[in-house]
Amino acid sequence: MANFSTSTTYYPDIDYIPQEPCSQESVRVFLKTFAPVTFSFIFVFGLVGNILVVITFINYRRRKNMTDVYLLNMAIADILFIFTLPFWAVYYYDEWIFKDFMCKMVRSIYVINFNCSMLLLACVGIDRYVAIVQVTKSFRLRTMALAYKRILCLSVWIISVILSATTYIFSASYTVNTNRLVCEAQYPKYLEASKWKLAAIIVEVSVGFLIPFAVMFFCYVSIVKALLKAKNSQRHKAINVVVTVVIIFLICQLPYNVILLRKVAKADQVPSCQETMNEWYAVFITKTLAYFHCCLNPVIYAFIGVKFRNYFLKIMQDLCCFRKLCTPITHWSRASSDIYSSRKTSEISASEGGSSFTM
Repeated sequence: MANFSTSTTYYPDIDYIPQEPCSQESVRVFLKTFAPVTFSFIFVFGLVGNILVVITFINYRRRKNMTDVYLLNMAIADILFIFTLPFWAVYYYDEWIFKDFMCKMVRSIYVINFNCSMLLLACVGIDRYVAIVQVTKSFRLRTMALAYKRILCLSVWIISVILSATTYIFSASYTVNTNRLVCEAQYPKYLEASKWKLAAIIVEVSVGFLIPFAVMFFCYVSIVKALLKAKNSQRHKAINVVVTVVIIFLICQLPYNVILLRKVAKADQVPSCQETMNEWYAVFITKTLAYFHCCLNPVIYAFIGVKFRNYFLKIMQDLCCFRKLCTPITHWSRASSDIYSSRKTSEISASEGGSSFTM
């Protein structure tokens, strides 16, 4: 594949050429210092946390609703993405050594993870909207959704994969003029590159972000209005986990995607050296924040989701006792017994079709 010609230095994730040559030493030192440590931290804690979420979900014995199913798929999407982090850690420390196919796969998996999470959160919003706002239709609609849960989730994954197609096609491993192997986007012709990038990002952002965000906004505004009129405090508690998951997702992912849109909007401009440096640091910091998101959902479930926390403790207690590594602990038993306590304190009203295991 033909080499990609840039200035005398190379900046990862920057697609345009500065007006004058810039020293890359500070950038390389920053990368080698922070990228491997940060990505290793995210890898360990994200993998452990999401695996525990999957284990807890699989062992959850009560009737699961569609919110549970969607959140499980989010955990699976996060685990899939987490396995790409060692590749990025090596890349930012030195160069891309994993050839062209892995470059395409690793870059595409982030897009799949982002779109899949966004679409699943929109589905969660719809499920909560039906359960809380459309009470009279709730049982019929949610029962129907459960019957077709595999088709619904598969559709989300297929859409996410399709939206990642342009990333897969245009990602490539190639050598820049500093004799360094990189893994970045490479478009057919320089004069048309901005058009390709603009078209690809508009489609991805529209289908993978704007439309799901509009759905979530409508659903949660309607839910808040309904909850303000309701006197049942359990209905308010039921939405805490889901709303927190949505807010954290937007805080983590929105800055990086705004930076990507800004890069496309300025594709035809030639920045100064300082502007290029500032742009690069902004890309790396916001990208790291976006990557860090995969660690947070398990923390949200553990600290806000009372039922998730109690059931997880019960599973750990049963596992320890089964292996005879520990004896039953009184306060653990008391905490886990909350799952089987009265419906007034552990479940939403029956009209909502049962509560999520994370709530």
